[in-house]
Amino acid sequence: MIEINKTTIGLAAGVAGTLFLGYCIYFDKKRRSDPEYKKKVRERRRRQRKNGGGGRSGMPNLNDHEAIERYFLEEIQLGETLIGRGDFENGVEHLANAIVVCGQPTRLLQVLQSSLPAQVFGMLIQKMQDFSKRAEAEAGPRIVTVQSSAPLNVDNELDMSINEVIDDLE
Repeated sequence: MIEINKTTIGLAAGVAGTLFLGYCIYFDKKRRSDPEYKKKVRERRRRQRKNGGGGRSGMPNLNDHEAIERYFLEEIQLGETLIGRGDFENGVEHLANAIVVCGQPTRLLQVLQSSLPAQVFGMLIQKMQDFSKRAEAEAGPRIVTVQSSAPLNVDNELDMSINEVIDDLE
């Protein structure tokens, strides 16, 4: 049987690491020198600039609690401001974005129901149903297991809370 000592293992790991690093450098250089790659990067940057500069138009990083909180507050303020000015469509859009990232959407919907006019709240409920349908169409129903190991359909939870609020309105 062949004995392998620590220096042989270390040498083999060093050679493997060097080969992997060389592989990465080679293909990165090849990728960057490709004219199609440069066109794609330029096009992507153009689209980002055109859409509002630097990804600010999208959702925040869902792992960063402070970013979610800032986004939530900005969307609520912007939604209230736009609704106050009479721009109900855009205001409802921003309030719906805030509800999507809210930790307790049912409670927020209850607060909004008491503070918004009934027609605007109806528009908000419709927008939330559209979001729910769009999310279901993109990802399909998601099943999450809870500690009791009973399946919970996350998309239906929002639908149920929206339907409960709609029933309360009627």
